[in-house]
Amino acid sequence: MSKTNSKSEKKIKNYAFIDAQNLHMAIDEMGWKIDYKRFRIYLKEHYNVEKAYMFMGFKPAEQQMYNFLQDAGFTLIFKPILELKSGEVKGNCDAELVLQAMIDYKYYDKAIIVSGDGDFHCLVKYLQEKEKLETVLVPTAKNCSILIKKALMGDLTLVSDLRKKLEYKKRRKKS
Repeated sequence: MSKTNSKSEKKIKNYAFIDAQNLHMAIDEMGWKIDYKRFRIYLKEHYNVEKAYMFMGFKPAEQQMYNFLQDAGFTLIFKPILELKSGEVKGNCDAELVLQAMIDYKYYDKAIIVSGDGDFHCLVKYLQEKEKLETVLVPTAKNCSILIKKALMGDLTLVSDLRKKLEYKKRRKKS
């Protein structure tokens, strides 16, 4: 089920740029977990995403999770984290996401941005102007910046509305 352009029969190649912390924290706050294998399939089937970047802070203790995400089809981009005296961990990857979207600009037909962070307003506007933005998947309405809402004029997709399709369900052990 690949999408093609009728003029050139060229297969459409879209890339996803995912703010992992924004997505994880917002969905976790709602009390559910994303099945990342299903999410990767969803991106491929609904948006023809060939490459799905996931941006996150790097913690050596999370290597097993990183291996899982890579096996599920995500390309991980890490930023070193800072551990504050308060115990809070900082690993903001906004600049990395914007930079990667621009590095790969000529390789994708359309971008899918997965975040509700207002820091991506300039990227969203630029991609819209250049007709390179497919959509913005916002984790939840609550965590969607007013800047993103204004840029999209209400035309956005909420990941929280996809709960039935994307929720992780523990598999029962066979007895």
